[in-house]
Amino acid sequence: MNFSKTLIAMAMTAALGTGAASAQVNVMLPANPGGGWDSTGRQAFQALNDAGIYTGGVNFTNTGGAGGTVGLAEFLGTSTGQPDALAVFGAITVGAIELNNSPINLAEFRPVARLTAEYLVVAVAADAPYNTLGELVEAIKADPGAHPIGGGSAGGVDHIAVALLAQAADIPVADINYIPQASGAETVTAIVNGTLTAGVSGTSEFAQFAEQGRIKLLAVTSAERRENLPDVPTFQEAGYDVEMANWRGILAAPGAPDDNYQLWVDRFTQLSQSDAWKAVLEAQGWEDYFLAGEEFGAFIAEETERQGQILRDAGLAD
Repeated sequence: MNFSKTLIAMAMTAALGTGAASAQVNVMLPANPGGGWDSTGRQAFQALNDAGIYTGGVNFTNTGGAGGTVGLAEFLGTSTGQPDALAVFGAITVGAIELNNSPINLAEFRPVARLTAEYLVVAVAADAPYNTLGELVEAIKADPGAHPIGGGSAGGVDHIAVALLAQAADIPVADINYIPQASGAETVTAIVNGTLTAGVSGTSEFAQFAEQGRIKLLAVTSAERRENLPDVPTFQEAGYDVEMANWRGILAAPGAPDDNYQLWVDRFTQLSQSDAWKAVLEAQGWEDYFLAGEEFGAFIAEETERQGQILRDAGLAD
């Protein structure tokens, strides 16, 4: 009996030593299956497992809507104060909160890690008469309403990129005919069938369709040309001072216990240095954009102010 009690005590001590507070981690994916946030969360936890950093159970919940604010509201209501409760979110959430006057306050959550960045590209149909971003912009400037542009959710990074381009080209942002799409694939379909003149999405979503010859890429929002898109000029090269990245990261629940919160910060820090994660970044075409803990929290605060100001300046938010 004493021997059994000793084994139980040793097991409990080992569990506490790893900071484990529950048998599994619950992860909110505030989007529908198959999108960027969904793949970020699932790929990150697969890599954590492959690297031996976290090999426990994972319970994923997909709740899409309103740029991630619906899922985060659900996460807030069910997970506040809980250990091992995490949520994926990103740049789109920041703008969606401002645009929709959402009561969600990102400062209430505990910042774990910024993981990836993906730059945006502007695309038109393969047979479109525009071969440069400048040619497309001149057509839009001549008649904005006749040239609908599609992208992600209203107030998201795609929408903000279009607004910044309009400002840089001296086109009233309010005149831009921006039509949100459900996915990058839907945007491509609308470009090809002529419903949209142009579309904006992440490089990983559009590159495959460009390779198939369905669309052509006119410009990318990175500061320098991307290695995987060497023939696609930047917005700045085209004469428009616009740089925009769609970043994604991980939040812990508001009020999460300090030791458990730090455990996840440490785990994701280890993940960022692992071969398993580097393989994911390469396979997905994502940029390494790692930042952890309170430094990530400071970045979120800066992004909240920056994106909010952009949306207000563009007349898209109060």
